[in-house]
Amino acid sequence: MIDQIKNSPNPNSVKQKTVAVIQARMGSSRFPEKTLKPLGGRPVIDWVVRAARETRGVDQVVVATSNEPADRALVEYCKKNNIDCYAGDLNDVLKRVYQAALEYKADLVMRLTADCPFLDSNVCGMLVLQLKKMKVDYLSNAVNGSWPDGLDCEVMTFKALERAQIKAKLKTHREHVTQYILHHRHEFKVEEFACPVPGLGQERWTLDHAEDLAFLEGIAQHLNSDKAPSFLQVLEVLEARPEIRKLQTPRLRNEGLEKTKREDAAQNCEREFRVSKEFLERAEKSIPLGSQTFSKSRTQYPVGFAPLFATHGLGGRIWDIDGNEYVDLVNGLLPNVLGYCDPDVNAAIRSQLDKGITLSLATELETELAEMLIDIIPCAEQVRFGKNGSDATTGCIRLARAFTGSERVMVCGYHGWQDWYIGSTTRNKGVPKAVQELTHTVPYNNLQAIEELLKKHPGEFACMILEPTNFVEPEKDYFVRLKDLLHRHGALLIFDEIITGFRFAMGGAQEYFGVSPDLASFGKSMGNGMPISAIVGRRDVMKLMEEVFFSGTFGGETLSLAASIAVIKKMKERDVIKTLWQTGGRIATEVNKLIAKYELAEVIDFKGKDPWRLIGLKAYKNESVEAIKTLLLYELHKKGVLVIGTHNVCWAHSEADIEWIVNGYNSALSRLKDELTKGNIETRLEPPVVRPLFRVR
Repeated sequence: MIDQIKNSPNPNSVKQKTVAVIQARMGSSRFPEKTLKPLGGRPVIDWVVRAARETRGVDQVVVATSNEPADRALVEYCKKNNIDCYAGDLNDVLKRVYQAALEYKADLVMRLTADCPFLDSNVCGMLVLQLKKMKVDYLSNAVNGSWPDGLDCEVMTFKALERAQIKAKLKTHREHVTQYILHHRHEFKVEEFACPVPGLGQERWTLDHAEDLAFLEGIAQHLNSDKAPSFLQVLEVLEARPEIRKLQTPRLRNEGLEKTKREDAAQNCEREFRVSKEFLERAEKSIPLGSQTFSKSRTQYPVGFAPLFATHGLGGRIWDIDGNEYVDLVNGLLPNVLGYCDPDVNAAIRSQLDKGITLSLATELETELAEMLIDIIPCAEQVRFGKNGSDATTGCIRLARAFTGSERVMVCGYHGWQDWYIGSTTRNKGVPKAVQELTHTVPYNNLQAIEELLKKHPGEFACMILEPTNFVEPEKDYFVRLKDLLHRHGALLIFDEIITGFRFAMGGAQEYFGVSPDLASFGKSMGNGMPISAIVGRRDVMKLMEEVFFSGTFGGETLSLAASIAVIKKMKERDVIKTLWQTGGRIATEVNKLIAKYELAEVIDFKGKDPWRLIGLKAYKNESVEAIKTLLLYELHKKGVLVIGTHNVCWAHSEADIEWIVNGYNSALSRLKDELTKGNIETRLEPPVVRPLFRVR
């Protein structure tokens, strides 16, 4: 039906008609009648209409308001001032904008809102041009928040708008015109028009509340009244008159959108995973398990009852291929410490992109980032870069073996996929037995077991590598005694800080606990999703990198280096680590209250530290841990909380995200309590029980 739409306007037209549809009404709950309030000597709506009319590529401008009595004054104003106007449904805004576009025979639709009086016609014109050149369905400058709030412009094809009008069911998608398109990127080609000037996303020039008017009026008095202003002119006013900027009221973007999403969640809307299941069949024809990463594959999720493929992420949220939205507590398996599409990191990547990605010589970025790491990581005296955690841990092992002349290693925790480590786990297929025999697993906090191994193989151990902490606290003086013990036997101490680095503290667990290992590996959070890792350590050991072969074409790849530099700068400027602790702590506190409420302390608790918490589960009567975990995660996914067993919080997680998570747990724990009371969970469990790959912690 959708692919055979009969009433699309101008299907064979060569010249595409672009209609700017300005969404407006008088009954705003936050600031009634704001659309006709005077600003700089003219009504607010007039500023937006003027900017739309001055936009190159726009053929017609239409105000889309409602047919409610409250909006008659706006309709009359439009008639009196020769402004095309369409009056439609008050609450179904998608339908209203669609019908306005249909009536005025649009091929392309530019959606604007009446609360953006300083709309820049040049920026809007660029969007129209770029949409045509890129041949996409939708283009916006408002998705990732890189432009000032108040310059919002969205351009889309009429067919995309019509598809959304037909398919959208949720209140979120009906009240907020383009949310269906943005959520269902499997169906639409969506692009973002990023701001070339870093830092402008923090500006707020929109009219949502009465107090915003004084700020906007202060600017308007210094603008040319004959033409729509450019964003550069607005910036000039603010820079020249800092007293005006003091009138600016900081607020969250899209407050109304979050409210509607909460209302949808309260309606217990069922999530569908049909597209994920179908796409898995396609993916597995070319990719084993359908994913490049075990922990992102169907082995972690019940097929048909959970998301399996993502389309995009933003801030602390992610969307799956079925269009479902989640607060993300996986965060790419921990790399996204700032959140998805962080504007400062993205700006650094875009800037470097124009200078080259992999060059024929080393770049200054390598030294700049190395110096920054040496400054913040206690044990770092020299640095070498890799692309992932396994690169870095393996580099540490090779260095330790070269430095000590010994071959055996002790491991404690998870250290990647390379032979020397994975051979010590149950996932050891393909690893030679000779390699397996050189790696010894030891328990955490057990110095006696370590000493016994050292004595059993005197002089044969090169090192011990361990996650300095995961979900268990180190005993008093554990690291000091461990380091002394290893050194007495000629072995090095290596910290695997792939997770703890840039999360527990910028300098990792070694900074947090006040101990300095001989070598350490860092990764994940240091690039906010970009592929980069680092080996750091004592100069005398690291110097052997001149002889030990650890070298790759992409070791100095510049986009990841630029991203990591931006991450470190932002972490310092915005006190990111403190926020991670606070966010993780608040979630754990609120969920613990719910655990007590439902009397589930015997079954579930949280282990570890606030920036990285484990959902600890115990078998209950005849119910297995696996069945309990499958039920809990299934219910959380149904409520829009993406999690696979740990809370990997990010800096972008907002108050709304925390509320979403807590509400999800309330529902999930309620059902868990009910099912445990009934007994025999597996007989009523909708999805199949998910079994772990292997246990290392």
